[in-house]
Amino acid sequence: MEKCEGAKMKKGQLPLLAELTLAANEDSTAKQNCKFSGTGNHRHLRVIRALQIRPRKREEIDRIAGASNGPALIAELRRRGLHIPCDRVPGIDRDGFLVKFGVYSLSEDDRRKVRMWQRRLNGGKA
Repeated sequence: MEKCEGAKMKKGQLPLLAELTLAANEDSTAKQNCKFSGTGNHRHLRVIRALQIRPRKREEIDRIAGASNGPALIAELRRRGLHIPCDRVPGIDRDGFLVKFGVYSLSEDDRRKVRMWQRRLNGGKA
């Protein structure tokens, strides 16, 4: 299994802090060039399938995964080799305040990595 350079968490470091640290310290091409190691986790698989259809808000990721910490789940997929950008999209919350929602999507490189991983699982068949 190929490792992404700089994708290790320090001992005792919380996943979210690790993601912030990685984003601040690594070469932006390091993650994009690494191979997706795959997953058998049902929550991961549900989120990947949903993101293949369209971008999803953080709250949607929670519901789709069946977990209440979507950002940690996305962080785990990033450590496995996907980029999964999060765009901040302006909107209005239920109290009428202007906010920026986090919207996750698969990059074209992520889509290619997922397709290659799926082919490996299927013995080279698409």
